[in-house]
Amino acid sequence: MKFIYKLGLLAIGFAMLATLLIPLNAKANAPQTLQMHSQNGDVWDLQYRLNQMGYYTSELDGVFGYHTKRAVMQFQEDLDLAVDGIVGTQTWKSIKANSYSKAEVTHLARAVYAESRGEPYEGQVAVAAVILNRIESKDFPNSVAGIVFEEHAFESVSNGTFWDEPNATAYKAVDDALNGWDPSLEALFFYNPDTASSTWIRSREQTVKIGRHVFAE
Repeated sequence: MKFIYKLGLLAIGFAMLATLLIPLNAKANAPQTLQMHSQNGDVWDLQYRLNQMGYYTSELDGVFGYHTKRAVMQFQEDLDLAVDGIVGTQTWKSIKANSYSKAEVTHLARAVYAESRGEPYEGQVAVAAVILNRIESKDFPNSVAGIVFEEHAFESVSNGTFWDEPNATAYKAVDDALNGWDPSLEALFFYNPDTASSTWIRSREQTVKIGRHVFAE
């Protein structure tokens, strides 16, 4: 009987512990709310994204001050959100839906550099635009990493050249593509007709040829 009684107490103890842990885990997984005087890496990410969209032009310092709040409020006003200068769940969701993190921009620059170094600048912007166009398409993954690392999508990932350090030109090409320039004319694919062996890719309707690359729908 004592053994059964101890087992019962032990079960009750585990149940109480689980009850206590549920709100703690839920809180840990919840989006970080940012407001005046917040100071952490999330603030830096916020400033980076707001800068990318043209709302924040001050130093990226990871401190939520007056200029950051003004930028947040302008963003909220433009997207018809509650204009309170606080970055809660809904504001975070909208900001992330309209911008890219530094890691994502770096992935884009790596892809541009690996796939189109030596190509005309316009062609490098077009490669970045193709990746962004795929993200917007229902036929492809909806993230930079999902596009870039999709199996057999980019030869540079397969042969390892994707990890070469991109130059400033590649980053500038990404920036221009993010700002809406699309020399590919809404293409979803690109290839070098001198080396491409796939008859399928050659069957795609072409949009434009820039340098050695053909861009296609």
